[in-house]
Amino acid sequence: MIVLQPVLETRARDGFALWPVAESAPYGFLPLHGGLTPKEVGAAVMHIADGNTAAPESDTDPLGTFLHGLLTMDDPFASGGLRITDTATGTALLPGCCNGLDERRDWWEVVDGDGWASFGHDPSPVAERHGDLVRLTVDAEDDGSPVIEVPVAELRGLLAGAERDLADFLQLAAAWAPLHLSGHAVPVVRALGRALDLPAAVPPASP
Repeated sequence: MIVLQPVLETRARDGFALWPVAESAPYGFLPLHGGLTPKEVGAAVMHIADGNTAAPESDTDPLGTFLHGLLTMDDPFASGGLRITDTATGTALLPGCCNGLDERRDWWEVVDGDGWASFGHDPSPVAERHGDLVRLTVDAEDDGSPVIEVPVAELRGLLAGAERDLADFLQLAAAWAPLHLSGHAVPVVRALGRALDLPAAVPPASP
């Protein structure tokens, strides 16, 4: 069975106290979908904000200071991508360094475009279409790299599922934000939508 998940790279952030977050290992991956707990949503927002740092002119508001980069950058970045696992063999293709979740659009070039795309480095994952199959190389820099083969039609369906997972996550974040981010909720959710290359969900009005 082939499983495809949109995943966010996690960072070390000891002592974070601006809102409740789930524990996560540095340089791990957090799958994004509509079934996350509130603490997992908080962790995802923390990791995305932490990856878009920029110092404000004034740092008197700790929450505003931490969110400043996410809220002011034109193109915020969410480090990660798509993780594809062959559960029969345990082989997993992971996004490489410097790859972002917005770059998942390149997968559509593999199934419906020029038939090739790469997704970061260290490792250097590559996807290539060969007729009705897509060959996924876990690390193109390794001659003995494991590979996964997926029918094009199946991969197309899996990619559509990933889009639904991300949209569901953004809806969760839109419901979570007013409870934890005070007056920053609406701009944060809009920034998350830009980082994920999705239309931003609208947070509900605060009670």
